[in-house]
Amino acid sequence: MHDSRTRSKSRWAAAPLLVFAVIVFGVPMLVLLGGTFTKEGTLSTANLTESLQGAYLTALLGSVKISALVAVLGGVLGTFLAQAVVTSRFRALREAVLTASGVLANFGGVPLAFAWIATLGNSGVVTTTLGLGQHGWSLYNFWGLTLVYLYFSIPLQVLTVVPALDGLRPQWREAAQNNGASTWQFWRYVGIPVLTPALLGGVVLLFGGAFSAYATAQAMVGSTVPLVTLKIADALTGNVLIGHENVALALSLDMIVVAGLVMAVYLPLQRRSARWLR
Repeated sequence: MHDSRTRSKSRWAAAPLLVFAVIVFGVPMLVLLGGTFTKEGTLSTANLTESLQGAYLTALLGSVKISALVAVLGGVLGTFLAQAVVTSRFRALREAVLTASGVLANFGGVPLAFAWIATLGNSGVVTTTLGLGQHGWSLYNFWGLTLVYLYFSIPLQVLTVVPALDGLRPQWREAAQNNGASTWQFWRYVGIPVLTPALLGGVVLLFGGAFSAYATAQAMVGSTVPLVTLKIADALTGNVLIGHENVALALSLDMIVVAGLVMAVYLPLQRRSARWLR
């Protein structure tokens, strides 16, 4: 009897959180779905179809392309940096890198774009000093935007991977060495399989961060690089065509579907990793 009353109270204690989740996530989703499947006051899939054609499809694929590249490069570079931090004997170095990573991982938007334009833009300090413009360097293209995204993606990967690396038990390495395994064999058969879900989780996080980024790209490249977030902004504000607000909602639904597919791959791997790193 006492246990049933306790469970009942626990359910009621979670009620405010559930109400908050329904309001914050449920209501916008209903509005999104309603606008996506409404065309001139009638139910239609025209908006969704249009969002998967022409310039809109190009922008969606462009966002997936740059996000995937940033996720892979940031994941690899961030993992190596995290491993160097974890194995370092200098505690001050570890704390400095982690602190800097925490700051840089949250540095984005217009200030980030301005910092890079002032440094490596056409009239940037480094560009003019080294004469990079004479060698065809340009910050305002796909590769320039990728470089800027890596600036906050690599520190984010460091913050994500360091706890997983700390979770590798020393006993596992000792057991491998006692059985004659080399360092490479330890990482090949023990370390990497155990860390793979956590590493992929970091890659998924980097993908999501780059995929949803807007302010930095808008301030730096504008419409030079086709991105779905920029197309959504144009459709909502009528910068290109008037009356395409519902197409913007359809593009948002496309983004949710892409994010959902990525998360569908990550969640099973995350559960597997949790069993090893408890």
